Parts: sequence; structure tokens; C-alpha cells
Amino acid sequence: MKCNIGKIDRMIRIFLGACIIAVGFYNQSWWGVVGIIPLFTAAFGWCPAYVPFGISTCKTTD
Repeated sequence: MKCNIGKIDRMIRIFLGACIIAVGFYNQSWWGVVGIIPLFTAAFGWCPAYVPFGISTCKTTD
């Protein structure tokens, strides 16, 4: 798993994941569990949805 998530992308995913979980908790809905996905992708620095499209927001240091 090569890093394909950059610093800003990672911060946005953490923020959105936390917001989704908070809204799900507030509304007492199991949909808040969906917020775990952006948190995991931010934690690992790899997004499987980016792979088929060849997208990478991670800066390379070649």
C-alpha cells in the first residue's frame, strides 16, 4: 500500500469522519458508523478508491 493521501486530504478526512460520527451519534443513527471509513483511510494514508483512477494527493520526494 503506497501512500496516496496528502496532508490536506488527510486533515479533511479526519474532520469529515469526526463530523459524520458526531451527527450519527446525535441523531442516534447507525449511519454514524460510516464516519469510520474516512478516519481509517486518513490513519493509513491510503485510499482504495483512488487506486483505479491513479489519483494521489501525496507529494512525492523523488
